[in-house]
Amino acid sequence: MPSTELLHLVIGGELKSLDGPPEFKDFSKIDFAGAYGSYEEAVRAWRAKAQATVDNALVRYFILHAHKLLTPGADD
Repeated sequence: MPSTELLHLVIGGELKSLDGPPEFKDFSKIDFAGAYGSYEEAVRAWRAKAQATVDNALVRYFILHAHKLLTPGADD
């Protein structure tokens, strides 16, 4: 079965607050964890980064579905 690569980005950093929508404290310190061709790969990277920063409650990592930005309306 052929697979289609779908671009997913994993980024994270320290947030200003846990209240409200996520807002990074300092954009110059955002951690780009990587670009991945499948959601499953991105989840593994996200999980590893999240577990490595568990001691700082303000640090959060996110998976961005970049393929949806490149081709709006594309399905996962």
